[in-house]
Amino acid sequence: MIIRLIAVGQKMPAWVTTAYEEYARRLPHECHLELIEIPTAKRGKQADIKRIMSKEAELIKQAIHSGDWVVALDVKGKNWSTPQLSEQIVRWQSQGSNVSLLVGGPEGLTEEIREMAHQKWSLSNLTLPHPLVRVVVAEAIYRAWTVTVNHPYHRE
Repeated sequence: MIIRLIAVGQKMPAWVTTAYEEYARRLPHECHLELIEIPTAKRGKQADIKRIMSKEAELIKQAIHSGDWVVALDVKGKNWSTPQLSEQIVRWQSQGSNVSLLVGGPEGLTEEIREMAHQKWSLSNLTLPHPLVRVVVAEAIYRAWTVTVNHPYHRE
């Protein structure tokens, strides 16, 4: 299974890239984590935010592969504990499809994108900076995968 993290934003600080790649590298081939970066449209004082979000949404849709199980990261989504996320991973693997995890830009995802998602996942009730979301998602996926294989990384 491939889990695609489709995230709006490019040119992350080195610490983000290093941390994300460390957790992605730890995952086995059967649970591969792949990052797809969507360019952030330029925002200025007079920016048409609706148009910008629509453009980013189109790029997100283009990055989703046909047949993928789509999960929108959204503050209004469900909070999953590590054991619950590990159950989700097992479920996704048993479905036989790849997964697209969607992270919007500064204003989030459009309603259209949220509606097309099969699931909505909230990492936290806190507002997290987009660079940190990548690291949190990668670590959470890695930790949840370790639960599925009884690896000692996760202790409960």
